[in-house]
Amino acid sequence: MALDRISLTGFRNHAATDLAGTMRFNLLVGENGAGKTNVLEALSLLAPGRGLRRAALAEMVRSGSETGFGVGASLAQDGESVRLATYSESANPGRRRVRINGAEASATSLGEWLAVTWLTPAMDGLFTDPAGDRRRYMDRLALALDPQHASHVARYDAALRERNRLLSDLREPESGWLDAIEAQMVRHGSALMQGRARLVETLAVRLAEMPSEPFARPALTYNPGAPDHADGLSQALFDNRRRDRAAQRTLAGPHRDELEVVHAAKRVPAAQSSTGEQKAMLVAMTLAHAGLAAQGRAGLLLLDEVAAHLDPVRRAALFDQLRGSGAQVWMTGTELAPFDSIASEAAVWRVSDGAVARA
Repeated sequence: MALDRISLTGFRNHAATDLAGTMRFNLLVGENGAGKTNVLEALSLLAPGRGLRRAALAEMVRSGSETGFGVGASLAQDGESVRLATYSESANPGRRRVRINGAEASATSLGEWLAVTWLTPAMDGLFTDPAGDRRRYMDRLALALDPQHASHVARYDAALRERNRLLSDLREPESGWLDAIEAQMVRHGSALMQGRARLVETLAVRLAEMPSEPFARPALTYNPGAPDHADGLSQALFDNRRRDRAAQRTLAGPHRDELEVVHAAKRVPAAQSSTGEQKAMLVAMTLAHAGLAAQGRAGLLLLDEVAAHLDPVRRAALFDQLRGSGAQVWMTGTELAPFDSIASEAAVWRVSDGAVARA
């Protein structure tokens, strides 16, 4: 299963870009600012969520465009082709639209067809950034394994905002309102935590099966911010009402979850490891997840400027593991040299100022 016949219309600096004849490895080569990462971002929108930059839709529309943007691709599956598309319209620029085989669909439904994983330079600070970034990271990885995860995240967050609004109101919130809101939080929050726990457990097993070198192997632990079952979460929310009212916010729940990452061999927290070790652990986690995500659905792995920052040994190991991942891989670079060992297996596109040409 692979994406082909990819089109970008009015997206970032791409007026009208078409890529056809894709392969297992796909290389986007060009100068900084040429539009390579924009192609990866467009592909990341063929999954639920806000894409690899988490940008507002208006930012994705090409400067001067009055018609919004469009991203489409054909997914070959079992001898048939499924057309996936996402776009925005000038009449409603804040709403992302999705079509599957020409029929209107939800963004969540994209996850039923395609599992997308990515690694970008912006993620280098994952282990030292605020815990919220690691929660979003877990949710994105969990989404690639379970398309319904995104729905639980969105509905829990909406209920959390409403509970916090009531808690911060000058008037004492009515118990009936809190009961109803907390019921929604329990329903979706327990599913959310179970999805995160399942992801970390599955990922940890996969990592244990991978070689410990040359990429540092991380040990993962999921630390829930409340009891991770419905009865326990419900009781915690009820018991904490008075404390939460004083704080004017909800102090326990999946929005307080944490992902703990430790350098397995050194038993040192990832946040205290060297920059190179942190990068190696991120690569290991990305490779492990890509192999899991590609089971049962088409897997898409987007790697932005990864190869150039690896030494030859790690670069060779990366390519070797990518061959066995089962995912279709897209990589960017300013020059072709780092990809010499896989160039014969790859489709190569030269990117220049928003224009893409097959090399």
